[in-house]
Amino acid sequence: MRTNLKLILLAGALTAAVSSAAMAQSASSVGSGGASAGASGSAATGGTAGSGAAGGTSASTLGTGGTSTSPTGTTSATIGTAGSAAGGTKDTSRSKVNGNANNLHGHSMARAQDGGTWSRSMTQTKVHKGEVRSRTRTMAHQPGGAPVKSTTGINTGQ
Repeated sequence: MRTNLKLILLAGALTAAVSSAAMAQSASSVGSGGASAGASGSAATGGTAGSGAAGGTSASTLGTGGTSTSPTGTTSATIGTAGSAAGGTKDTSRSKVNGNANNLHGHSMARAQDGGTWSRSMTQTKVHKGEVRSRTRTMAHQPGGAPVKSTTGINTGQ
């Protein structure tokens, strides 16, 4: 009788361990930026990125930008953004950059979905008037639990 009870308890523990492993989901994001100013001009750079994963799905996005101003007032700016989704039956990703030399906006979105399991990441980046702003939001969800979320933002200025 004791042996059967031990086997039942062990089977229950194994089932719980397998179920929690199957329910693995994560969302993370990170950002970094900096700025400097001096006699030779000023500059700012920064960006954010993130990734969400649940089940066999994953989605990642990133955005980065930079700007500099010379002592004579000449300004240059650059921006980049991208996204990727994989592992789902419905995978979508899109990226867009618009604006002009002094006002750039970048947007990326990625989503992977397989039934009720999904991963999602979105990044918005802006380079305007000597500063770089970027924000990334990631989420992941598997049925039976609450979604996990992560948000990171940066704002660097001259």
